[in-house]
Amino acid sequence: MRSLLLIVLVSSAFCQIMSEEVVEKWNFFEIALEGPSKGNPFMDVELTAVFSQSDKSVRVRGFYDGDGIYKIRFMPKYEGPWQYVTHSNHDNLHGKSGGFTCIPPGRENHGPVNVQNGFHFAHADGTPYYPVGTTIYALTQMSDEIIDQSIETLKNSPFNKLRLLVFPKQWNYFINHDPPDFPFLGSKEEGWDFTRFNPSYFQRLDRTISSLHDLGIQVDLILFHGYDWGKWGFDKMPLDTDLKYLQYLLARVSAYQNIWWSMANEYEILGDHTTEVWEELAQYVVDHDPYDHLRSIHNASTFYDHSKPWITHLSVQNHKTSRIKEWREKYHKPVIVDECSYEGDIEYSWGDITGEEMVNRFWKGYTSGGYVTHGEVFMNVDTLMFWAEGGNLVGESPSRIAFLKKIMEEGPAGGIDPLPYEPSWNRKFKAGVDPDYFLHYFGEGQPKQRTVSLPEDGVFSIEVIDAWNMTINQLPGTYSGIVKVPLPGTPYIGLRIKRVKK
Repeated sequence: MRSLLLIVLVSSAFCQIMSEEVVEKWNFFEIALEGPSKGNPFMDVELTAVFSQSDKSVRVRGFYDGDGIYKIRFMPKYEGPWQYVTHSNHDNLHGKSGGFTCIPPGRENHGPVNVQNGFHFAHADGTPYYPVGTTIYALTQMSDEIIDQSIETLKNSPFNKLRLLVFPKQWNYFINHDPPDFPFLGSKEEGWDFTRFNPSYFQRLDRTISSLHDLGIQVDLILFHGYDWGKWGFDKMPLDTDLKYLQYLLARVSAYQNIWWSMANEYEILGDHTTEVWEELAQYVVDHDPYDHLRSIHNASTFYDHSKPWITHLSVQNHKTSRIKEWREKYHKPVIVDECSYEGDIEYSWGDITGEEMVNRFWKGYTSGGYVTHGEVFMNVDTLMFWAEGGNLVGESPSRIAFLKKIMEEGPAGGIDPLPYEPSWNRKFKAGVDPDYFLHYFGEGQPKQRTVSLPEDGVFSIEVIDAWNMTINQLPGTYSGIVKVPLPGTPYIGLRIKRVKK
């Protein structure tokens, strides 16, 4: 993948922009400026830049990155020459100007992910995107060695989306250590200075997002969570501090093309955040993200009102992935069950399902017209728990999820939608693009035969899929009309039916 980032270092005396400076469309251009380090640069210094091209202009906010360096990051959406000029209340940072050329994206650079066809996703260049996610909540709390190990694991996995926390997390025996550093200066013993961010903490987040970008992995970045339990107090910050934090974070990371915003994980856990507070925080993100990244909010047990216009898709916790069709019809938005329980062996019911059941929930979710996210919580595996800390995957579901992902990618480019299943007493899971492509799934059932009704005016091939054993067997010949399909009489079987001619 082409380099994500072009950096221009601008001294306080001059700005020199070379004509060969280029950045790919949807990657980002960064300006580094030398400025004041005394006082409180995070609060005292205002810095923005206006990037312009022809009749287009975009204003973006800069941020202080420590050691007297201020940065401004910009993701161009249009090719051709761009110019910029900075605006600041500090003379050394004000009026700096320059430019760069935005060139066409490289072969693997498809741009940010957006909603497509109402219930599905695609990159900005139209390339379909099928969310096949996993979870490493506290990855950036870990050492550089463990982060690198986890990135290597993800490189060799099927996962193309990662749920990741910004703030540290601790809970029970899962994560009971302090991170290498914290998002604010100060200490938990003497108190945090919520007016001074810790650049090294956010630089680790930068490196992680960038590494995931290079693997083609979307970062579903969780902005707030309640798993602090009073240890550090980051879940109890006042609203004005929440807003200052969002200002700093959005300035740092919104120019990454692989960012999604998740307002919270289990939003109800933050009991002092009322609906009015969530709405104000969400509106701030909408107003200050120049790139309109995807946005959601995740629940524990009670759904947020997903009809709110700022919500682009549902991020759901519920073990019944078969209910995706119901939620699609209610909210008219894409649905991702980001937490359907986890494959593992811990004492809690949300983390003790088998690999078979995880794969089963993935298939039910996909054939209900939505998507599902994975997680893994095995005890005493290399002393790390993947769902929280990363490391290595050891469960049985990832390879089977990779098998399903391949079926997704081989299907209709715009995604598949739930379809009526006839007859009613045979109801299982059926999705597709009528009348050309059908994907049936029988879940825990183990029929020896299923009757399917195909259009009389077409000719179709039929394949029998074993979701667990990862096999695809094509039946001989072609079919139309009412067909009695022989099946192996085992669980986790599906049918893929494709029109071969009219």
